[in-house]
Amino acid sequence: MTNIPFKNSILSWMMKKRIHQIDLFRKYPIKTQEDVFGNLVEKGKYTSFGEEHSFATISSYSDFCNQVPVRTYEELFPYINRLREGEKDVLWPGKVKWFAKSSGTTNDRSKYIPISKESLEDCHFKGGKDMLSLYCTNFPETKIFNGKGLMLGGSQWENPFQNYEEGDLSAILINNFPFWVNIHRTPNLEIALLKDWELKLEKIVEQSINENVTNLTGVPSWMLLLINRVLKKTGAKNIMEVWPNLELYMHGGINFNPYKHQFKKLIPSSKMNYLEAYNASEGFFGIKDQKDSNDLLLMLDYGIFYEFIEIRKFNEGNRDCIPLSEVKVKNIYVIVISTNAGLWRYLIGDTIRFSSISPYRIRIVGRTKSYINTFGEELMVENTEDAINKCSELNFCSIKNYSAAPEFLTDSSGRHQWLIEFNTPPLSLQKFELDLDSEIRKLNSDYDAKRNNDFILKNLKIIPAKEGVFYKWLKNNDRLGGQYKVPRLFNDNKIFFQILELNR
Repeated sequence: MTNIPFKNSILSWMMKKRIHQIDLFRKYPIKTQEDVFGNLVEKGKYTSFGEEHSFATISSYSDFCNQVPVRTYEELFPYINRLREGEKDVLWPGKVKWFAKSSGTTNDRSKYIPISKESLEDCHFKGGKDMLSLYCTNFPETKIFNGKGLMLGGSQWENPFQNYEEGDLSAILINNFPFWVNIHRTPNLEIALLKDWELKLEKIVEQSINENVTNLTGVPSWMLLLINRVLKKTGAKNIMEVWPNLELYMHGGINFNPYKHQFKKLIPSSKMNYLEAYNASEGFFGIKDQKDSNDLLLMLDYGIFYEFIEIRKFNEGNRDCIPLSEVKVKNIYVIVISTNAGLWRYLIGDTIRFSSISPYRIRIVGRTKSYINTFGEELMVENTEDAINKCSELNFCSIKNYSAAPEFLTDSSGRHQWLIEFNTPPLSLQKFELDLDSEIRKLNSDYDAKRNNDFILKNLKIIPAKEGVFYKWLKNNDRLGGQYKVPRLFNDNKIFFQILELNR
């Protein structure tokens, strides 16, 4: 064991070496993106997609925009389907070995996102290493490598009809990690890739309680479930009694603010740190790079070329894009990406806001399909997450999960229905309702205007959810574990009513 501090020092030094390259794209962001663009187009020339869209004649961004239309998953699906049937050189040179299966948050149909060797190594793996690089730079006294990381991921399986593997992105990453990552990780590979989510949780608890866990990785809602099971199994009062050297939780996928209080209660350590990333099946996009800010640095050298559509134009059906050089602070944009897995001008369905352009830092606002605009209120997840967090503090309560949808009261007026599963309920639900409505009005001027004198929107209604109702919905829809999340906002109420029916 005497070599452990030395090992920690060596690995920390290796992580910090990458910072020089990160500093370069911070300093020269547009040049970095121009290089990525050129490399992608050059590679794309040798594909069926590239031939159909005359990539050989593309010499500028303007040519690219004119020759390649912006596409949704459904519009790109015919090409992806050819990849799944075993055809090579369709969207990207070579044959695709992995497909990340994702249901999204509001779409019932499964998506199969191609993962190329380049996107696996130069994007997803690079992003994971950069999280540690930035952490080691911000916390040079870290002892994170003296123990193991617990990564809570999904499952993976081989397609019996074709020579490729599919599953949750996290499972594909775990199954292909280099050896030096696996020796610092728990649980073992067999348990990590189990498809039975509830059996997997049980096995992870059994194996991890005897390990020196120094860091955690996973979606907040699922990680809380695991931590509570560890506490139940061990009888410990908090997780530091089980893992005394725990110092870092790496998370992403959903807004962390509603869960922050619960984590601090279960991990009462002044040395505990939280590091957010923006990682999706389609690519690794951003990492928190500053100690005292929750903004995410847009990672510009991962083989992803970024374009943006202003949200108001997008909602009007306009798909005209602008490059990174033309974005403005505080505007909300829909992200369009072209990647080293062959996703060309692809709408990933996420919306972001730039908090800075020197360097380019972002905040995730929500999803293009996760909003409420039935009455012209343009309510987005960013508004509801901030309001929920503030109201929880005001009312000394905590929330496990929630969803909201519109409800018509007359032909021209209505209100928002909220289904909320509380960990600790407020003393007065009526006060919480009033506070939540008030906070949303402060955050969203469109909502406030529609609420004025109760003319179009009445005060929102909260329905307390029974314990486990959201978990039950996820289970019924085969969405347990991995990257699956509870849908937050619905512009229609189809899924909301499904969850509501379970609550009855």
